[in-house]
Amino acid sequence: MAGENQTSQEYILHHLQNMTFGKLEAGYERLNADGTVTVLDSDTWTMAHSAQEAADMGFMAIHVDSMLWSLVLGIMFIWAFRSVAKRATTGVPRGFLNFVEMSVEFIDSTVKDTFHYKNPWIAPMGLTVFFWVLLMNTMDLVPVDWLPWLAMQIGGEHTFFKVVPTTDPNITLGMAVAVFIMVIYYSFKEKGAIGFMKELSFHPFDPKAIIVLAPLFIVVNLFLEIVNLIAKPISLGLRLFGNLYAGEMIFILIAIMFGAGAIGLLAGVLQWGWAVFHILVIVLQAFVFTVLSVVYLAMAHDSEEH
Repeated sequence: MAGENQTSQEYILHHLQNMTFGKLEAGYERLNADGTVTVLDSDTWTMAHSAQEAADMGFMAIHVDSMLWSLVLGIMFIWAFRSVAKRATTGVPRGFLNFVEMSVEFIDSTVKDTFHYKNPWIAPMGLTVFFWVLLMNTMDLVPVDWLPWLAMQIGGEHTFFKVVPTTDPNITLGMAVAVFIMVIYYSFKEKGAIGFMKELSFHPFDPKAIIVLAPLFIVVNLFLEIVNLIAKPISLGLRLFGNLYAGEMIFILIAIMFGAGAIGLLAGVLQWGWAVFHILVIVLQAFVFTVLSVVYLAMAHDSEEH
């Protein structure tokens, strides 16, 4: 809940700010909590004490909380599924083993329905992406103040701590760029450099049928296809970020209501209601990200001549 000395605006901004580690240049003036100013004598790698400091750290700054939770949840997924795989038997599966087998079969059937080529990496990639994104999204169901409050006790009053990695565009776009790199790699591998360039330059037109206007079609089509190619990872990452960011914002706004007397009772009802609805969003967005990744990779394998 909001601190006693925090306004609603300060509370919201505090929850939306990442724990940022980066470099402040020599001569930078840092505003302290007591209102005094400290001038840095040399370049200093440090934690940001404010949103302005985080912005001033520039591109090389790292969102520690996003990286921490994404790695922890990724390791949890690997450990859990590896443990189940080691215990798997030919008998009737039960408990968590049954859940894992059903999940693997679900992802496998989804990939087979979308990806009609032979590639041993696609189904494992789909399984990993789905559960990794699902776990990161699920952190949105943890009450917004619990883990930040714990981090505050450990790190002090200037500690920022976001616990939902997918509300950080650096994480979602980073995953999307990884998929994009795979798309480019398989486009060259399956179609060849010439075939891929022909697709970008002429698709969906027949080069032989438009040989007279070829220069014009190449320029226009190349521009449109490159824009379409670049838009895929951007839309993939921003779609996931936007949906989870909006959900987290609603949880924060509901949390503010708890300090408003009798309205706090309504906040409790709203919180549970939104959490139940948000479960659908959490699963759906993980599924959408996975399916679109597989679809883009299937398009990269499509070497059919047009």
